[in-house]
Amino acid sequence: RRARQPQRGRIVGLLALIAVVGVAALGYAYSTSRNKVRTVDPNAKPLAAEGHVLGSPTAPLQVLEFGDFECPQCGNFAVVTEPDVRKRLVVPGTISIRYFDFPLPMHRNTWPASNAAACAGEQGKFWEMHDQLYANQTEWNGEATSRPKGLFVNYAKGLGIDADKFEQCLDAEKYRPQIEANAAEAERRQINSTPTFVIGKRVIPGN
Repeated sequence: RRARQPQRGRIVGLLALIAVVGVAALGYAYSTSRNKVRTVDPNAKPLAAEGHVLGSPTAPLQVLEFGDFECPQCGNFAVVTEPDVRKRLVVPGTISIRYFDFPLPMHRNTWPASNAAACAGEQGKFWEMHDQLYANQTEWNGEATSRPKGLFVNYAKGLGIDADKFEQCLDAEKYRPQIEANAAEAERRQINSTPTFVIGKRVIPGN
């Protein structure tokens, strides 16, 4: 019996050690899977800001808009004022609008929203998604949810967008570099609030 007790103790100790190592390994695998580092090509040239154009490319005046999808003032402009601007100025070809994403750091879901709009744009529905995001801003913003993706997918389905391709695009963050380029253009122009409009040589902040 005395010989068996130390041996049994060694076995129990070995099993405990295996359990600790196993739990640590699982924890490490879980943490690394949740914190994957996004790699980029260090030799890749920065993308030029492109924005998204509404209206005729040959319009005599192009208005630049720097907007944040989660910004309430931007939402107010998009829902209240912009429909009239489109009807009276964009549709007749007097102006076109070029929208640049300018995600502000205080808005938790604005980057996913810009990503959703860009992925909708891949299927020719940027402006339709733009309108959905602003019209339903209080449903998906950072104060309403920490998981806006499901709502974005529902909006896409309602717009007739291929939901599988759209979701793949969202998960890959395919257009993040272009969104970053649009934001960099705002910083280059020293834009510090949203929405901000550039009309000719004039920079006009506010909705």
